[in-house]
Amino acid sequence: MSRTFVIGDIHGAHRALVQCLQRAGFDYEKDHLISLGDVCDGWPETKHAIDELMRIKNLTYIFGNHDFWTLEWMRYGHADEVWWEQGGEATVNSFKGIGFEKHQAFLEGALPYHILDNKLFVHAGINPLWPIQQQTLQIFLWDRKLSKIALDAYYSGTYSKHTEYDEVYLGHTPVPFQKPIQSGEVWLMDTGAGWSGVLSMMDIHTKEIFTSDPVPSLYPGVEGRKRK
Repeated sequence: MSRTFVIGDIHGAHRALVQCLQRAGFDYEKDHLISLGDVCDGWPETKHAIDELMRIKNLTYIFGNHDFWTLEWMRYGHADEVWWEQGGEATVNSFKGIGFEKHQAFLEGALPYHILDNKLFVHAGINPLWPIQQQTLQIFLWDRKLSKIALDAYYSGTYSKHTEYDEVYLGHTPVPFQKPIQSGEVWLMDTGAGWSGVLSMMDIHTKEIFTSDPVPSLYPGVEGRKRK
């Protein structure tokens, strides 16, 4: 019987990705993985991380803001200064001397969001006051309003419904915990793999969570992303 998993921002941490898949006993042929984006930038193995995701038969890949930056570089050779310092340099180095046509096609095929059984999967967030069809890629990739609303409710210990969806899964905004947190129907899945945290993956039906080791321990001697 197949299972469906969701995973947070990978940020070039291929070793962490493999750990999560192995610890979940993920079946590359039968199980379904929904990735919330930002496979790119940060740790040194963006190419390998994309290669790993491309091995998964039933993959739904959501477009992230770092994927957008990387795709701009792949298309036009443009290296945004902020992107370069926020992990872009590591991504460029991971492709040094290697063609990236397949990897560019992978990012070109990413979805702005995904809805499954009234569960929403999106990288950054949405404006809960607007129909999703009227919202822009800028919101899906960058907007933190919904994650802030969810975090404020979580820290205040209040339960409230934030959207029209039964469940919402977000990346983009790291939480300072070793596992994803739930606020109302919103799950915040980014547990800081791009920085000093762990990568988290969850079975969306059982809510069982699988995490990597702290990512810096998987890349000893490698400097992670620089904060701005």
